[in-house]
Amino acid sequence: MRWRSRMVRRIDAMLGRSVLFGRAAVITIAVFAGATGFLSGIQASSATYNPHSYAIGSAALLMLACITLAGVLWSRRRIKRRLADAERRIEHLVDSTWELREAQDRAAHLLDAHGDIILRRDAAGHVTFANQAYRALTQDAPLTVVEQGPANVLDDGTRLHDQKIATAGGARWIAWREVAVRGDAGAEVQAIGRDVTARVATEQALTDARDAAEAASRAKSRFLATVSHEIRTPLNGILGMTGLLLDSRLTPEQRTYATAAKTSGENLLSLIEDMLDFSKIEAGKLDLAPQPLSPTALVEDVVELLAPRAHGKAIEIASFVDPQVPAQVIGDPARLRQVLLNLAGNAIKFTERGGVSITIAPSKRAVADPHALDIVVRDTGIGLDAADQARIFDEFEQADTGTTRRYGGTGLGLAISKRIIARMGGTLGVDSAPGVGATFTATVTLPPADTQAATEPAPILDNLAVLIAATGITEAGLIAHRLRRWGALCAVVSDDTTAQAMLRQQTWDVILADPALADIAASGLAGGARRIALLTPDKREAITGLKQNGFDGYLIKPVRAASLAAAMQSGAFVGALPEPAADNETAADAPVHPLSVLVGEDNPINALLARTLLTRMGHRPVIAADGAAVLAAWRGARAAGAPFDLVLMDVHMPAMDGLAATRAIRREEQADTGAMRTPVIALTANAFDDDRDACRDAGMDGFLVKPLQREALTAALDEACGRAATLAA
Repeated sequence: MRWRSRMVRRIDAMLGRSVLFGRAAVITIAVFAGATGFLSGIQASSATYNPHSYAIGSAALLMLACITLAGVLWSRRRIKRRLADAERRIEHLVDSTWELREAQDRAAHLLDAHGDIILRRDAAGHVTFANQAYRALTQDAPLTVVEQGPANVLDDGTRLHDQKIATAGGARWIAWREVAVRGDAGAEVQAIGRDVTARVATEQALTDARDAAEAASRAKSRFLATVSHEIRTPLNGILGMTGLLLDSRLTPEQRTYATAAKTSGENLLSLIEDMLDFSKIEAGKLDLAPQPLSPTALVEDVVELLAPRAHGKAIEIASFVDPQVPAQVIGDPARLRQVLLNLAGNAIKFTERGGVSITIAPSKRAVADPHALDIVVRDTGIGLDAADQARIFDEFEQADTGTTRRYGGTGLGLAISKRIIARMGGTLGVDSAPGVGATFTATVTLPPADTQAATEPAPILDNLAVLIAATGITEAGLIAHRLRRWGALCAVVSDDTTAQAMLRQQTWDVILADPALADIAASGLAGGARRIALLTPDKREAITGLKQNGFDGYLIKPVRAASLAAAMQSGAFVGALPEPAADNETAADAPVHPLSVLVGEDNPINALLARTLLTRMGHRPVIAADGAAVLAAWRGARAAGAPFDLVLMDVHMPAMDGLAATRAIRREEQADTGAMRTPVIALTANAFDDDRDACRDAGMDGFLVKPLQREALTAALDEACGRAATLAA
């Protein structure tokens, strides 16, 4: 402490000056006495003594001595005051020193009592201070670092890092927080460390648990893929053979049994698809394929697909797309279709009276997003209470949880739909009450496509008076809503009495009537109005008598927007008369270019199914039981100058699988520069994206999933026929 040294030197200097002043006073008195004696001697010996000069000299000497003595006295007094001040300062410094020592002791006790490790290091890395926690951890042994974690430096210069150090009790993880400080020896680093061994162990346990869960998820996915393949293979035979059976001549009882078997197989296939979709979602492999799509076509296709189920329960299903919705938007049509099928299918399942409607309109919830659309599925079914609404989107949950299982199902459809919509960045919610039905609303952003497909302009009906007479108000209400948007004046009636009153009240330009109210529309009360019947597909037999009953046309429910527009504007008979039904056992029309098809299939039943389907389609199938046989047959056909037009290749076969056989075919084609490429279409029971990628990588041109659907096979063959026709030309 430099200031204390300076103070001591100042006190010594003051004491030295005091002694000097005392000596000066004694000398002054001695000089004065000597001078007086000298003057007296001169007076006694000198004959020229002047008493006046003597008095003056004596007075001057006396005055000088007095002044000197006064200065000495004043200096002594000042020195005493300074000495008193110095004593007080010294006393204060002593007190402060004791307080500082007590503070240091208290700080040391606090640091020792602290649970965290606290230490300081100088520039050379030597420990200049360590608290009790550090000493207890290391037991005064040198710190040994076993593992060093990554460091992170904050904006203020604080350095954070983890270290694994060796101790007598085993390795410990310490989380350090280091900051530069100034100490007695200059710049130092103060480090505060906390034992985080338990935290690191917990994190490692969580990591291990996550890895185990991911491994279990992968194992589950592999299990589902294997089970799916093993189920799809016999299911392909069941559904295919049942379809062939239904194409034959059967008694009504036999047809009922065959239809029931096919329906059961389709339900099993739907269950498998739900399980696979759920597995993909859990594995994070739910990929979207955005592309331009038509909202109107999407909704109307779904409604038409579900119409037989709805009409079979004597309920209605209809759709409406707001004119403000773009004709073409960007979205994943397959996933949106899946969501609509799940929502509308559930609505049909839980609705016994009334109907189901699907509407698309600009969103009212997401006003900040101009491209957000509300896809609404509304039904008049049993409804949901608050508790059901809270859990209905959970996996394996259903509104019907009783042991009777009246409605069936896996409880995965809504959970999958919610996750698909969430993957699209949207939301899916429900608004319902018991006994009044449910409204499911999916809000999702679907931006308009850059190029809009050409669409027919909306008709301008200019106050056309349209009366809709229908016992069901679901579709009638949507038809009226659409007609009003086009400028028509509409009224909807659902019983004979009201219909007759409306017919007497005014003149109508067009009357739309369902079969239950057809007599009213055909009566004389209709006047000169154009009469159009609203028929369900199962009432097509009534079409032939419509003209005789005074009708000007018909529309098949659910009514498409384009069909309704044409009916409102056409003056001719609306619709087309049905063609006579063909005999079930007659083969399909032979294709213009019959194909020679090589089928690689190891399952005898599936091979028989493929042979029968292809033969009935007019093609020439050849069956090979494994990949090696496929390769041999393909080589033989090429060598004979009659190569196959198409190869249907099962992926999993003995001896050589379909992928290896396809790669071999592609290698030989590349080696023979003049050879034409043979289309190869995968035929497999695996439905995962990885399987599709593997098929494409092997050189396959298409992918058909078992159970083999006749429509999908027909489309693949038609494409091959088109290529064959182009080559022949």
